[in-house]
Amino acid sequence: MWDFRSRYRRWRASQNPVEAHHWRDALETSRYAQRLSHNDQATLRDLATQFLSAKTFSGAHNISVTISMRTRIALHACLPVLRLGLGYYRNWRGVIVYPGDFRVQRTVQDEAGVVHEGMEDLCGESLSQGPMVLSWEAMLRETQAPDLDLVIHECAHKLDVLNGHADGFPPLPEEMLASTWTHEWKSAFDDFCQHVEAGRETRIDPYAATDPAEFFAVLSETFFTTPRWIRDDYPAVYTQLAVFYRQDTAALLIET
Repeated sequence: MWDFRSRYRRWRASQNPVEAHHWRDALETSRYAQRLSHNDQATLRDLATQFLSAKTFSGAHNISVTISMRTRIALHACLPVLRLGLGYYRNWRGVIVYPGDFRVQRTVQDEAGVVHEGMEDLCGESLSQGPMVLSWEAMLRETQAPDLDLVIHECAHKLDVLNGHADGFPPLPEEMLASTWTHEWKSAFDDFCQHVEAGRETRIDPYAATDPAEFFAVLSETFFTTPRWIRDDYPAVYTQLAVFYRQDTAALLIET
């Protein structure tokens, strides 16, 4: 059944490709997408068209989600699965866009077992098999912070939970060893947390020290925006990301 749906989406994409001017505008929002080869850009455009067909978009708080906005989201969402395929996103359908950051209620149990409830302001959220929620304002702010990519961050969470809980351990291809992934990521996470806790300045967003799931999500967005930071600071993790995503982003994004 999934194969049939996949073939149907590919057929629909071939009949209704993303319009050229919307695609050009979307490309302008990703340095990495701009530097892909012509063939890879064509593949990305095809995947984005399939993504637009497979997912439902809705706006919250009266925001109108235009085709231009949807195309931008689709392009960024398809970068992580450029070599993996849209099957990795099959467990969810909805994309909800807020005009700005949004507030959610959280229930947290502390180390003593006491449950605390409160409100938290977010710019993005990925529910396990539910929608991906995005702040359009946060996406626009990315022009001032080139290492950030909210859509890729939330899509990384979607990949992470394919193995169950969000823990920084997505389903690995056969050629990757779970033991190697665990060792390299834990070593890097522990080192990064030590820097953050000591108050040292880090190039990688310190939010990555929140937990292993956020470490994976932040480093995934960094992998597609400023990969040299990972390659220089945590080369073993960069290698793991390159093998997992089947892309060598640093080879295209040579930063001075």
